[in-house]
Amino acid sequence: MEINDFFDERLCLRMSRQGWRNFKLYAITAKSNHPGRSVVEVMEQALIGGAQMVQLRNKTGTREEVLEEAKALRILTRKYKVPLIINDYPDLVLETDADGVHLGQDDMPIAKAREWLGTDRIIGISTHNLQQALAAEQEGADYIGVGPVYPTETKPGRTAVTTSYVREAAHHISIPFVAIGGITLENVDVVLASGATRICAVSAIVGHNDPASVCQAFLKKIDAHRSEYVPPFKIVKINGREEQTSAKTVEELVVQLGQQHKKLVIELNGMIVQRARWAETELLGGSSIELVHFVGGG
Repeated sequence: MEINDFFDERLCLRMSRQGWRNFKLYAITAKSNHPGRSVVEVMEQALIGGAQMVQLRNKTGTREEVLEEAKALRILTRKYKVPLIINDYPDLVLETDADGVHLGQDDMPIAKAREWLGTDRIIGISTHNLQQALAAEQEGADYIGVGPVYPTETKPGRTAVTTSYVREAAHHISIPFVAIGGITLENVDVVLASGATRICAVSAIVGHNDPASVCQAFLKKIDAHRSEYVPPFKIVKINGREEQTSAKTVEELVVQLGQQHKKLVIELNGMIVQRARWAETELLGGSSIELVHFVGGG
């Protein structure tokens, strides 16, 4: 049996880009909210204000129009060293070297998107209830959208999930989730008090005449809530490299790394952990974990 050197090249790249998981504020394009101003102009203001993830969402433009916007935003987000996510178009992710794709419940399955994009790019998916969230986590999503928390013009006709779903996600989901939908500076405190630590806003940011100041105000509120409730992040050593994780068990760590579908042998603090015991094996701060990925056969 052939064994690679612990991690294949794609997993090493994924680990090197894990900083994106610590994002707090996610901004999405919506050019109908800012007539007379370009997408790049508005999103740069959001980035100046501290937005840490950008999604290109264009449901009405042609593929060629979306491609041109993606190229421009790729240049912009590289300038600010912020991930660029493209809604609906995994092929444009590859064509523009964007960082990932965001899918809806009726879009391409996560497994198919992973085949297209490989393990080193980000896949997010919108979810509207806990069942969808758990399924997305199991299927290998890197993060989920939880919403719409409040009614929003971005999702016309979609029933608001309310903060009750935010609470469920906070208690049951181990991958990052971002609360989205109708969130404003006036109601974000309620969303944060429900357990959200990452916020996405659309019209509240890009529809404002000063996106930078709005982003700064959102981040101030997020940081205030985070100071009251600090997620149980810990430092562990993964294949000799120190990483930050909120995983409580070995299984949660594997899911966070997006490796749950790989054939792995795991050694925790010098001892092999049988796969059947991953879910019950606690991951403590300071632990040393080695992941061996089996490829091929024979």
